[in-house]
Amino acid sequence: MSSSPSRDTIRRLSNAGSENADFRRKLDALKIDREDRPRGRTGPPVVAIAGIALLAVAAITTWWFLRPRPILVQTVQVHSGGERSGGNPTVLNASGYVTARRQATVSSKITGKVVDVLVEEGMKVDKDQVLARLDATQIGQALGLSEAQLEAARRGAQETEAQLKEATIRKRRIHDLVASGVASTSDWDAVEAEVAVLEARRATQAEQIHAAEREVDIARQNLADTVIRAPFAGVAISKNAQPGEIISPMSAGGGFTRTGISTIVDMSSLEIEVDVNEAYIERVQSGQKVEATLDAYRDWRIPAHVITTIPAADRQKATVTVRIAFDKLDPRILPEMGVKVAFLGDATASATARVVRVPRAAVRGATGQEFAFVVKGDNTVERRAITMGPGGEDPAEVVAGLSEGERVIVVGPADLRAGVTVAEQPATP
Repeated sequence: MSSSPSRDTIRRLSNAGSENADFRRKLDALKIDREDRPRGRTGPPVVAIAGIALLAVAAITTWWFLRPRPILVQTVQVHSGGERSGGNPTVLNASGYVTARRQATVSSKITGKVVDVLVEEGMKVDKDQVLARLDATQIGQALGLSEAQLEAARRGAQETEAQLKEATIRKRRIHDLVASGVASTSDWDAVEAEVAVLEARRATQAEQIHAAEREVDIARQNLADTVIRAPFAGVAISKNAQPGEIISPMSAGGGFTRTGISTIVDMSSLEIEVDVNEAYIERVQSGQKVEATLDAYRDWRIPAHVITTIPAADRQKATVTVRIAFDKLDPRILPEMGVKVAFLGDATASATARVVRVPRAAVRGATGQEFAFVVKGDNTVERRAITMGPGGEDPAEVVAGLSEGERVIVVGPADLRAGVTVAEQPATP
């Protein structure tokens, strides 16, 4: 016999089925329908890519602002100064001035008022020629007084001489009387003492006359000193006093007292004095040939030779003074003119060489360790050791290290170094 399910069983199965349907609906509500999502949009990978892009832009911007920029410098091109061959080569160049070995500012030996000046600038004067005269009134009176005192001393000596002569006669007479017993010894003693006194007085007056003569000589010399004469033949290059001014051998009275009448230069004693860097003084020898060029006559080559090297150096300038004589003087050569000189070497030791020159501003380093900064084709800097030629002219001669056409830095930062990139601009002339 078949048995049918009970009511309770049917109710439980019905409740279970309803619960399962309700659970299924809840699960369906939690599902993500991928078909309904908009096409072309992605999730987290889009954000990552955007962040990476932003970081790349920031890195590029930072590099752009922090990248090393080229250093601004001024450059010039190395140029050739031509070829040098034949003759005596130049081993050293220097500059100096024309000086006179005999030059004097003529003054007076005494203080006095100028009454006449007989010299003008540019005037040729002979030895002992009168240049000026001083007021001699007071000195003339002093001379007259000295001469009067001398005459008085001579008259006094004549009087004493006469008295001595008379006393000597009496002395001989009394000597005879004493011998005959007529005169006493006291008479003899008295006349003998008188003669001795007169002889002493005569000797004193002789010295007084000698002193008076010396005073007269001094007064006459002072009178002669009122006439100022040229000490040697030459040319007057200045006139320093005018009539009415006070002149003195020493500076006194502030600016109202002159110490000289005129400056005389012996034009036959003109020579050149130059200061040579002590690093190159070994290139200078006594008697060495020199070619001089006056700044006033740049196309005039004047032959000269070295007289001597003064055996003392200037510690502040690190130079040694060299004296140079002109082989032949010329009226165009004047004292204190600027002059450039080229010391010439042995012609047999020279060889044809191409002269390369650069501005002095491009040369760096100490003497004997010179170098220059050369700009290469990729605008980077190369530190190049160079060998300098003789002389101190500008532009300077470079014997080795540079070639014609290369670009060297003349203006740049003090800390410039090799390898940096530079931006060039032409140097201002």
